[in-house]
Amino acid sequence: MFGLGTPEIIAILVIVFLLFGAKKLPEFARGLGKSLGEFKKAKSEFEEELLKTEKETMSDASASKTEVRPSPELSQPIDVEVEKTADSKPEDK
Repeated sequence: MFGLGTPEIIAILVIVFLLFGAKKLPEFARGLGKSLGEFKKAKSEFEEELLKTEKETMSDASASKTEVRPSPELSQPIDVEVEKTADSKPEDK
């Protein structure tokens, strides 16, 4: 857990016990538990919002991709010009 071994966890618990005392330790643990619960809730809400935004962005991108179509009117003059160039003989200068 968090890269801490058993001796480190025991040392931290002893220090917390000495700082807060036996009477305030349950209150401290309760507050810590509530804080962790709120943190996890905020984290999950953030992840949900991020996924929702990603889905909206991807759907917008796919919708705009299907809407773009090449116009035959724009490609026709280019094709005609290419055909004329390919069929014509080089001019002597």
